[in-house]
Amino acid sequence: MISAAPSPRRWRPGPLLHATCAAHLGAAAALAFVPQAWPAALGAVVLSHAALTAAGLWPRSSLLGPNWSRLPESANRRGEIAITIDDGPDPDVTPAVLDLLDATGARATFFCIGEQAVAHPGLVKEIVRRGHAVENHSQHHRHHFSLFGPRRLESDILAAQMLFRTLTGHTPCFFRAPAGLRNPFLEPILARQGLLLASWTRRGFDTREGRADVVLQRLSQNLAAGDILLLHDGHAARTAGGRPVILEVLPVLLQRIAAAGLKPVTLRSTLQ
Repeated sequence: MISAAPSPRRWRPGPLLHATCAAHLGAAAALAFVPQAWPAALGAVVLSHAALTAAGLWPRSSLLGPNWSRLPESANRRGEIAITIDDGPDPDVTPAVLDLLDATGARATFFCIGEQAVAHPGLVKEIVRRGHAVENHSQHHRHHFSLFGPRRLESDILAAQMLFRTLTGHTPCFFRAPAGLRNPFLEPILARQGLLLASWTRRGFDTREGRADVVLQRLSQNLAAGDILLLHDGHAARTAGGRPVILEVLPVLLQRIAAAGLKPVTLRSTLQ
C-alpha cells in the first residue's frame, strides 16, 4: 500500500528574497532617473546576489526557507535524537549499518540517492522493512546541484520522489540537498511537493575523514536531545585498515547516545 503524498505548503519568500527584489527595483529606478548612479546601483545588485549565494552555501541556513537543523521542541522534550545517513544505499556498507542499528533498536533516516536505489532496490526495501525511513537525497546527486535552474531542480527531485514512493510504499517527507548546497529556486519546489528541507546539527565529515575517533568527537561532543547527526553509508571514507569509517563510529556513537539517555528516532516520526 502506497502512503499519501505529503500536503503542499504555501511558499513564503523570506526577508532575504524581499531585500533582493528591493535591491533590483531600486537599482532599476536609479538607472531610470539618475543614470550617473549606475555604480551604486550595480553594487547593490551584486551585494544582493552575494548574500543569496552565501545563504545557499551555508547548509544550516534558513535564509532561503525553512530548514530542519534540529528536531522540533516536542521531540526535544521526549529526549529524542536523529541519526541521518546519506548517499546510499551501498551494497557493501548499508547491510552492516542496518545490523548495527538493529543491535540497539535504534531507528535512523536514510537519505538515499535515486541512482543508487535503482541499482540496489532490495536494499531500499530492506531499510524500510527494518523500521527505518527513506527520504529524498535527489535522483543524481550532482555536485553542481545548487547551480540548477528551477526546471532541472524539479525534475531531479520528482524523479527520486516517485522512485522512492514506488519502492517503499512511502512518499518521502524530507529532502536533503547534495552537500547541503542550494539556491533560491529550491524552496518553492519543495513547498509544492510538501517536502521539508533537512540539514543537521553536526556532521562528522566522514566522507573525507578516515580517523574514527575524530569523526566520533565531532558527532558526540555536547550531544543533546533534538540533535540531527549526519553520517554516510555511501561515499564513506576508509580507516587506515580499509574499513568504512561509519562502521567504526556507529557502535560507539550508539553507546554514547544510550548513555546520555537519548532515543534515536526517524525524522518522519517527529512529525506526528
